[in-house]
Amino acid sequence: MSQPQLLGAIEAGGTKFLCALADTDGTILDEIRVPTTTPEETLTASSDFFLQATARHGPLATLSIGSFGPLSLNQTAADYGAIVSTPKPGWSGADLLGHFRRTLGVPMALDTDVNCAGVGELLFGSGRGLDTFCYVTVGTGIGVGLVIGGVPHGGANHPEAGHIRLPRAAGDEDFAGICPYHGDCLEGMASGPAMRARWGMPGELLEPNHAAWRIEADYLAALCANLTYIVRPDRIILGGGVMQNDAMYDHVRAALRSKLAGYDATVSAIDLDGYVVRPTAGASAGLTGALAIAFRLLKRRWPTHWTVGSAPAAALAENVSHG
Repeated sequence: MSQPQLLGAIEAGGTKFLCALADTDGTILDEIRVPTTTPEETLTASSDFFLQATARHGPLATLSIGSFGPLSLNQTAADYGAIVSTPKPGWSGADLLGHFRRTLGVPMALDTDVNCAGVGELLFGSGRGLDTFCYVTVGTGIGVGLVIGGVPHGGANHPEAGHIRLPRAAGDEDFAGICPYHGDCLEGMASGPAMRARWGMPGELLEPNHAAWRIEADYLAALCANLTYIVRPDRIILGGGVMQNDAMYDHVRAALRSKLAGYDATVSAIDLDGYVVRPTAGASAGLTGALAIAFRLLKRRWPTHWTVGSAPAAALAENVSHG
């Protein structure tokens, strides 16, 4: 009897790497949370997990990685598979694909963490049934994943919409921004660390009626307006730690309505309540999406037999997010 084909996935974040081993029915067999320290320590601990887990459960067939960036995803580039010019200390030049190819030696896929989360939402959450949508995470950084034609989009490399320049929100003329590359780009003005730098405390400690939320909503609405006109998505999904303030969705919708200003009848007809929404694929949609990409790498199709409410769409998110 042949051994089962097993899938590996990593959600590589700036504070932790979530690693999981699953079967092709989406059942999680093993998982671990690895703190993000140095590249050598973190990558070694992650590959050691898969070597030990496959010794217990059987050989690995494919591995998919959803990582923070920026990443080199152009397969003709000399640094393909590496993290490039990141503000994360010590991680610029870290060769993700090279490390796991040397240690695990299986077919691999690499994409951004936000694209992987977008796949999780496509299969199990707020992107179900949609052809084209944007997944935005607003937390330590600001990232935008695009699902176009039912697949994650990359082009020559992945989008970096968190680093676009936007008009200053009213009342926010003096804050310099915190991006080490651009200063007052979107991430430099509206990420979680930017809120903390501007107001002297993290967003979760600010009062619901604090002026910070109006300013934050203005920047996120400006992003949504640009995405609306450039991508024409069916929906924009806003997630991440900053969006844990439930009132933010109404604030962003109201600001977006003002910024769209009635231009273009098709845009004016959008029901913003169903257009700017929260993610619903669970706390670890990025890891779930990475597992789905690993399945697609193996089977050349999405795992449509995985059902909402089963592992990994629910159980994985619950187990890993609290582990």
